[in-house]
Amino acid sequence: MLGFILKRLGLAVLVALTVSALAFILLRLSGDVAVAIAGEGAQQADIDLIRETYSLNRPIIIQYLDWLWRTLQGDFGTSIYFKTDVAALVFSKLPATLILGLSSLVFALAISIPLGVLAAVYANSWIDRLALAIAVVGQALPNFFFALCLVMLFSITLRWLPVSGSQSWQHYVMPTIALGYYAAPAFMRLIRAGMIEVLSADYIRTARAKGVAPRKVVFTHALRNALVPVVALTAVQLGFLLGGSVVIETIFALDGLGYLAYQSITYKDFPVMQMVVMLLSAVYVLLTLAADIANAWLDPRIRVS
Repeated sequence: MLGFILKRLGLAVLVALTVSALAFILLRLSGDVAVAIAGEGAQQADIDLIRETYSLNRPIIIQYLDWLWRTLQGDFGTSIYFKTDVAALVFSKLPATLILGLSSLVFALAISIPLGVLAAVYANSWIDRLALAIAVVGQALPNFFFALCLVMLFSITLRWLPVSGSQSWQHYVMPTIALGYYAAPAFMRLIRAGMIEVLSADYIRTARAKGVAPRKVVFTHALRNALVPVVALTAVQLGFLLGGSVVIETIFALDGLGYLAYQSITYKDFPVMQMVVMLLSAVYVLLTLAADIANAWLDPRIRVS
């Protein structure tokens, strides 16, 4: 098990370095950083001075290695637009994104587990088809469109919830539903497939033959085993929800990392963009690593393979 963890850890570090290099190079290739900082109509002398100040006149690989060395020492630089320390700015926005990601995950599990169980127990019935239809709609409907529909219904028509902001728990209700509903179909399909497989197993038929109550067979014997792969998917989906919060946070002006990413792109604040991308990527890599380890711990065949 230790060898498996070390191999996965090495792979995670390699992925993180690759993502950091790609993000750095792509951001630099998206435009002239010196011109973006100086602004439109700036004099060439001012642009040259900015290039000299921020060492932008050196080869891009040297710039990347210098950035990586400073990052490993905890120096993420200063925001070009907000004029403040990048690390302090980014970490101040992290709580709102974590609250949104975790609440969306809970919402997705809350609707996908009952639907998945019902679809498996009543397989090929109208209940199964209804659950699959809900899953298909959730997967096919763009989350920004669903979010705007929620705003139209609950904020403009019914006036139950605030349109934007992050001052109270009410501000998180619609973003949570919009983001969680988009993640629920993956859980629902996995639970349905797992439950159908488990319900046809020999030990379930034995339990039924012994007269065990149907509800106990489903929720005590079958659901527990069907949820094993869901544990691994939960870690991966949480990373997806954190990274996918950019659109939802922007629509609802939720003061989190996603909204900060949108602002940094708008104002061409490269240091902030770089750290947001790196932080979300690192969280996703760590969650994937945790999912791999959990899978290997639950299923020894994975460690052998």
